[in-house]
Formats: sequence, C-alpha cells, structure tokens
Amino acid sequence: MTAERGVRILAGTFILVSLLLGVEASPLFVNARWLWLTVFVGANLFQSGFTGFCPAEIIMRKAGLRGAAVPASSQR
Repeated sequence: MTAERGVRILAGTFILVSLLLGVEASPLFVNARWLWLTVFVGANLFQSGFTGFCPAEIIMRKAGLRGAAVPASSQR
C-alpha cells in the first residue's frame, strides 16, 4: 500500500465515523460537534490538493509506507 492510498483510507474512515457520531439520524449519534472533524478532514484534503503538503502522508511515510511511483512521462 502506498502512503497516498493510506491517506485516502484514513480520510474516508474519519469522515464516515464523524458522520456516524454527528448526524442526529444516526443510531450512533453523540453530538453534532463531531461534524467539525468532517470539516477539518475535508479542508486538509482540499489544501493538500493545491499545495501537495499532507501531514498524514508524512507520518505514513515515516511509518514505512512507500510513496507512489511517478511515471517517466510526467517527469520533466
């Protein structure tokens, strides 16, 4: 598994869990403030798409996950 794929899995898990805990219609509802976690994850994904900086990816690479291979055609 690559670090980029790990980030997607982690972000998706955080979003689903925060929705389960923050939406009143959920059987696992705790408090609507859990929705702020969804906002935080979404904002980090958004800024990472523009800047390429993702703290979760840095942590995953230090934990031993490899980075994605860059195709030779995209290198200049």
